[in-house]
Amino acid sequence: MNLYYWLTTALVSGFLLLSSGTYFFHKTTIDGVKALGFPQFFIVQLAVLKIFAAIILLIPNIPMALKEWAYCGTMLFFLTALVAHISHKDSVGISVMLVILMGILSVSYVLLKKM
Repeated sequence: MNLYYWLTTALVSGFLLLSSGTYFFHKTTIDGVKALGFPQFFIVQLAVLKIFAAIILLIPNIPMALKEWAYCGTMLFFLTALVAHISHKDSVGISVMLVILMGILSVSYVLLKKM
């Protein structure tokens, strides 16, 4: 069970870290976030918070309350992204990916609580 926790947590954290980098370095991602209707300053906030969440999820001895906030914030991000992409009529693949990520995040959280 410990192995599955770390695999699911690493997958989510890897996604958070990689996607946060795109907010700083990829013009298409920056333009895409703007096209969804979010303001420019939101991009930096989102990237920084995703980095913090990934780090908190990966460090084993972080207090549980802080980890729960990271899980909650990440799930809120995924839900908000899902609604934004559906409203923007983006590809179904993006929505499917977000639903899968929410599932992986949920499994990670359940396994954390069982440890």
